[in-house]
Amino acid sequence: MKKKISVIGAGNVGATTAQLIVQSGIADVVLFDIVEGMPQGKALDMAEACPLWNSAATIRGTNRYADTTGSDLVVVTAGLARKPGMSRSDLLHANVDIVRGACMEIAKHSPNSIVIIVTNPMDVMAQLAWKTTEFSCRRVMGMGGILDASRLAAFLAWELHISPEDIEAVVLGGHGDDMLPLPRFTTVKGIPLTEILPKKKIDSLIERTRNGGAEIVSFLKSGSAYYAPAASTFQMVKSILLDEKRVLPCAAFLNGEYGIKDIYMGVPVILGEKGVEKIVEVKLTKEEKAQFRKSSATVKKLVEKLSI
Repeated sequence: MKKKISVIGAGNVGATTAQLIVQSGIADVVLFDIVEGMPQGKALDMAEACPLWNSAATIRGTNRYADTTGSDLVVVTAGLARKPGMSRSDLLHANVDIVRGACMEIAKHSPNSIVIIVTNPMDVMAQLAWKTTEFSCRRVMGMGGILDASRLAAFLAWELHISPEDIEAVVLGGHGDDMLPLPRFTTVKGIPLTEILPKKKIDSLIERTRNGGAEIVSFLKSGSAYYAPAASTFQMVKSILLDEKRVLPCAAFLNGEYGIKDIYMGVPVILGEKGVEKIVEVKLTKEEKAQFRKSSATVKKLVEKLSI
């Protein structure tokens, strides 16, 4: 019997995430949204593509949380998207009620599930989800670091004129302007990036990575990125569902790791069937520690603003 995954939010990110899961055939999907007809229409369209994808997975669209009952994993993408000039933090009050409501339903209908938060501001929403569901912190996590690392890898591949497959990018910290890309740990076929590119060029690519989401929003005018966020989410889903135990940068609850307590931050973790099975600590330089603390302070400020 296939695992059951519910995707809360049938907008661009949610629908594309659902597509990747169904296309892979690794799980059956329930696509939920409050907009009547939208999840049903998108799910039917995907179901009709399954024969072409050679996938035996099923997908169902619904406006009823009851249909998500018994999910093994739930992905929350519901919420408002950014518009030009908006930061991820600007979405705080707009999305808090949406995410809190969704998480109350998740706790009610799928009390044994693992939850992945995609909605921005993601680190804060992950903390809200953990508090609302009252699940173990190991079963609630946020997607952000994979996306940031993928953007950095793409920019590096273009700069170096090489395949992105040979690039392993590492980005820690909050999923926002204070994220912490680590050139020392970013490698090209095992060679540290710091030995390949000058600092000035690395800094410019890091700055573009920090503004990666805003750059796309500025082009789209209405809406934000969804192909790369969905692909990043699918990588997490796959590692958990297939117990791959991939080492991936995700927003996880820190309880003293990296010198930070009681807050969700982007760090390397081992993702398996139990969720965040281990937080991987790397030794940071004095400067990197200061940047990491700055990033955590930004997230903590938003958390305190909501009294989470």
